[in-house]
Amino acid sequence: MVKIRLRRVGAKGQPSYRLVVADSRSPRGGRFIEAIGFYNPRTAPETVEIDESRALHWLNVGAQPSEAVARLLKNHGTLARFERLRQGESLEALVAEAARAGSLAVSPQTRR
Repeated sequence: MVKIRLRRVGAKGQPSYRLVVADSRSPRGGRFIEAIGFYNPRTAPETVEIDESRALHWLNVGAQPSEAVARLLKNHGTLARFERLRQGESLEALVAEAARAGSLAVSPQTRR
């Protein structure tokens, strides 16, 4: 089963997380398929960056979010857009809406 979950990164006592798509059998910090976002709970307010198009793609092909990721996606509005995608709206329109809302983040692969 493919899951969307958090992968811990950062120094000891200073956690930050990457949102990754991974096989449910691989360990928390182990191998993953794709990084689709970033989450830092230590900033005020929390920093959440999600590649909306990739998150919607993985949800559409059956990836299951963990409880923590589901909370982040819900607060970010991605789960609501996913429900609209399942009802027939186009992926391009939903991604454009997310970009207008300012929720489309820089791709995590290009982030340094």
